[in-house]
Amino acid sequence: MNKYRYAAYGSNLHPVRLDRRVPSATLLGTDFLPTWSLNFSKTSHVDGTGKCTISEDGDGVYVAVYEIATAEEVILDRCEGLGSGYNSLTLEVPGFGWCKSYIADEGAIDESLVPTDWYREYVVLGCEFNQFPEDYIARVRKVECCQDPDPQRSRKEWELVESIIKCGADHG
Repeated sequence: MNKYRYAAYGSNLHPVRLDRRVPSATLLGTDFLPTWSLNFSKTSHVDGTGKCTISEDGDGVYVAVYEIATAEEVILDRCEGLGSGYNSLTLEVPGFGWCKSYIADEGAIDESLVPTDWYREYVVLGCEFNQFPEDYIARVRKVECCQDPDPQRSRKEWELVESIIKCGADHG
């Protein structure tokens, strides 16, 4: 089976979340990219809230590297909105080589945006699962967020958040 490597930095950090999108995803490990940084300034084409992107301004971003079946690449591209606010990016991750990732298109960036509460929680849970440093996790936790304007979507996303938390409790 042909595979590629994917560097996750946001809502796909946790394997349970990513598995819902691309079931072949296998976590290989994590690393730190010192010349990149994480922010929530990508405009969601679904609800107008902030989603994660990275930029080259240097306070550092942690990534989780996954191996994914090439046949599922188009699925992840669609989930990530490739061509609808996100562009494909190839990052060199020490110890893992070249990995595909996504970066917000310049026209989709709005520094005034905040993420929904459930979206930020996906990122926090992924950071915790991957045992990123506590100061990095604390920075993510401090990101201002808002309630999802769609109560039905919010309920569905919080159910997945709760199942991720339960999964961690069952294995902890």
